[in-house]
Amino acid sequence: MAAQHVNPPSTPTTATSRWAGFNGKPVLLNHHLLDEQYHLCCYSEVRADELGIGYHIEHVENKSQIPARTFDYLNLAASAFDSDTGLQQASRQGWEVFGGHAPGKRGVGGPIDMSLFVSPHEPDCAKYFTYTSDGEVSPGPNLTAEEFDRAEYTIKVLNLRSQLLVSLRRSWWDELDQCWLDHTQRQWDLERLMSVDLLPSNGKLRPFFSVTMHFYKDAALALLQQHAPELL
Repeated sequence: MAAQHVNPPSTPTTATSRWAGFNGKPVLLNHHLLDEQYHLCCYSEVRADELGIGYHIEHVENKSQIPARTFDYLNLAASAFDSDTGLQQASRQGWEVFGGHAPGKRGVGGPIDMSLFVSPHEPDCAKYFTYTSDGEVSPGPNLTAEEFDRAEYTIKVLNLRSQLLVSLRRSWWDELDQCWLDHTQRQWDLERLMSVDLLPSNGKLRPFFSVTMHFYKDAALALLQQHAPELL
């Protein structure tokens, strides 16, 4: 990988050709990117393995626009929908594709404006989005006008309001709510419940980490500060 980046491609055509011929993709995806991301999609936070749609290696800055970053590790991430079976399943089920394979992110409507796009590699990217009990995603609170526009642009480009994602996020919120109610009524350990929902198990997080953070609010922050500050 590093050797490939020493002499990066300079045109979209060579970027596509060299990436297609790069045989290190399985190791890169399964033993580096997914481990770093706790097996969550970098954009949607679904567990694509649990949905049966797989992952692909995503170029945050599209290689068609910036060929020189094709083999730049800092430009790569794991995103939902593998390029074969995942997209085929989406087609069979009638699902709108989201994340790195969304039409907007692939540049169907024109080149991506990277000055507007919120990269998952930005340290404060989480502040740009907020999640509600109905499954919706919106720009986060207390954003400047410029930050608000970046959030809306990114949501649109990645199709983060797809019906599938909204439904999955709503179901996850409902599940969190029911578990919280059950634990409260039965006087079970609430911190243990939060730990199950927020802390990694065997190197993996449960889906929709940010939704879970919004559900538990300050209690989630306190738990992570104590047990997993690296997730903040």
